[in-house]
Amino acid sequence: MIDRRRVQSAFHRQAGEYDAHAAVQKRVAARLVEIIAAEGVSPARILDVGTGTGLLGRTLGELHPEAFLACIDLAPAMVAAGRLSLADRARTVVAVADAERLPFPAASFDLVASSSTFQWLECLDAAFAEAWRVLAPGGLFAFALFGEGTFRELKTAYRAALAAADRSDDRTQRFFSADEVRGALERAGFGVISLTVEDEIEYHPDVPAFLRAVRRIGAGNASPHRPRGLAERRVMVEMMRKYEERFGGPEGIPATYGVIYGVGSKSEA
Repeated sequence: MIDRRRVQSAFHRQAGEYDAHAAVQKRVAARLVEIIAAEGVSPARILDVGTGTGLLGRTLGELHPEAFLACIDLAPAMVAAGRLSLADRARTVVAVADAERLPFPAASFDLVASSSTFQWLECLDAAFAEAWRVLAPGGLFAFALFGEGTFRELKTAYRAALAAADRSDDRTQRFFSADEVRGALERAGFGVISLTVEDEIEYHPDVPAFLRAVRRIGAGNASPHRPRGLAERRVMVEMMRKYEERFGGPEGIPATYGVIYGVGSKSEA
């Protein structure tokens, strides 16, 4: 399960540090822009869902300077940062809103885009249905989310540490598979134009540095279950040892993100 209030609070607290530490998220947003551009669209109305500090929205706004741009995020401090980032752009709205309950009428946009957001949902169906609702016929839905395979090294090391402690209560976050994402797109009514998976790998000096970097952008474990005191601390120490032992190398320790890129279309019919 995912604790949405915990996610909202974490990103709200870390909004000021996000841009300084979100290297992978920046690369993913840039790659998503490339994918959108390859579709050859010229949207007059754009919605950025989960805008964060406004990186994706700002880039799309620069590519389509005459377009109306709406950017929404669940975390108020992220929205404040996004407003500053987009303050000099006309025809732009940045607001606090939920991806599962978009505050816009049906058929309001020609492009709905989202980067590094939907992995924080328990289920994709409601958000994808909302994207379909607010898109005009012929509109495009393009997104990137962290999917199955994300933090694979951490998960492997943590499960090995649990096994060594004779425990099976895995508290790591579960990420969507490509098949689950495709199914959610189709249930929402989208025609699937493309769905691809690409790995992004970043290196850190050690495991504590990796965990600190994740916390600095607000992207910690979204599980509602809390650590279990000394027993959990022992598992974490063993996890770090196994992580370093199995995956460490001259560049440090790797952290892999399995990024799912999807593009769907809303039929004109």
